Amino acid sequence: MLFKLPLFLRLPMAALAILLNTVAHTTPLFVVALLKWLVPVRGFRRFCDRILIGLAESWIARNGQLIALFTPTRIEVEGVDGLRRDGHYLVLANHQSWVDIPVLQHTFNRRIPFLRFFLKSQLIWVPLLGLAWWALDFPFMKRYTKSELARKPELAGKDMEATRKACEKFRGLPVSIMNFVEGTRFTKEKHARQSSPFAHLLKPKAGGVAFVIGAMGDSLQGIVDVAIAYPQGKPTMMDLMAGRIGCVRVSVRSREIPPEFIDGDYENDRAYRVRFQQWMNLLWQEKDAELRRLVTPAGAKG
Repeated sequence: MLFKLPLFLRLPMAALAILLNTVAHTTPLFVVALLKWLVPVRGFRRFCDRILIGLAESWIARNGQLIALFTPTRIEVEGVDGLRRDGHYLVLANHQSWVDIPVLQHTFNRRIPFLRFFLKSQLIWVPLLGLAWWALDFPFMKRYTKSELARKPELAGKDMEATRKACEKFRGLPVSIMNFVEGTRFTKEKHARQSSPFAHLLKPKAGGVAFVIGAMGDSLQGIVDVAIAYPQGKPTMMDLMAGRIGCVRVSVRSREIPPEFIDGDYENDRAYRVRFQQWMNLLWQEKDAELRRLVTPAGAKG
């Protein structure tokens, strides 16, 4: 395989192959997205959506094949049986590295509806990818700093309102909404600063999950709970492309959404908010234990 080539040859070859694959898929994707925007007919736009998703899934599949061709990394996945491509899922995962994205895409591409992430608004300016994410209806969220909110209090809640609007758009089509519940990538410094009670996780931010469930709860078929573990330590994208990741382990659990959380008011009902946070903390305790299992070498004790 090509991952046995010297790094100085393999790395530029891999980068070029992924770039060409991206251009080959985003070019027709932009054309279809433009047609969808120009023709405001619901049936035609739904037809365009199917083409766009097909292009995106093909793009992801080819990228996965290229990663397998140029790197020795093995992605071991358990627990994906029973998932459906025509469902509505909320996908909750821990977040350590940008490598999480291709790992999640490898795990779920063509197994569940196309994954959509909530993205920072600045990412729309990423060459090729920003427009592609826009064309695929990824929700862009604008985050406000504490100083901005202090100057303009009316901005408070704007991000949650954007979440609600995005979820309303997704109600009528199969979708998988991806949420990195920690809100940021795990680092030892952040873990210490939070005094996190979990060994492998930052504290969960329950608000975003509650808003998605509140907006889509009656149409969501359940939660897909994902634990991503790197037994050799947290990697970078360069580690992946340089072939320095031997194994990634992914554990998937399907969970039901407790009925009492579907119609709750996380913002204004304090009792509901406390119960929801307790439930999220329980999920995080279980995920922490699952990550401990995934990173423990076979046969090791403790």
